[in-house]
Amino acid sequence: MKTLEEQMSFYLRYHRNPKNKLTHFVGVPLIMFSLFVLLALVRINVGGFSISAATVLAVVVLIYYFRLDAVLAAAMTLFVAVLLVGAHGIASEGVRPALVVFVATFVGGWALQLIGHVFEGKKPALMDNFFQVFIAPIFLMAEVFFAFGYKRDVAERMEQMATRSEPN
Repeated sequence: MKTLEEQMSFYLRYHRNPKNKLTHFVGVPLIMFSLFVLLALVRINVGGFSISAATVLAVVVLIYYFRLDAVLAAAMTLFVAVLLVGAHGIASEGVRPALVVFVATFVGGWALQLIGHVFEGKKPALMDNFFQVFIAPIFLMAEVFFAFGYKRDVAERMEQMATRSEPN
């Protein structure tokens, strides 16, 4: 498994422009939320409990994040919990309202992402490595930590790896 810095350095190569980063700070959570809303409609009964597919996806991704970095994963857990609560609330209103919210947030989130890449002048990282869709959220959380002066060692290693080979 690649390290946190290896994963995020690849992502960083496609996300240098501040306007692109800003669009991603809104677009990525919108896309996450949209998928949680859609998947919250799918319920699985496990041992007498009803669990949504959104919760299953969140747990699987968070386990991966914990394997990369426990502190960032803990912060992501809080963020994901907020998104899940909202998504489940919307899904509980019924299929039609949930689908409207899903489409609006999914399309809006991706539109922001694509606008950001116009500013960047580079294609999205997922075009070269689809797995980057899972790295984007933890990358943004790491950026928040970096802005407050935390995880500087991670930021430095990530930057060193990213500058070795920038994409076209």
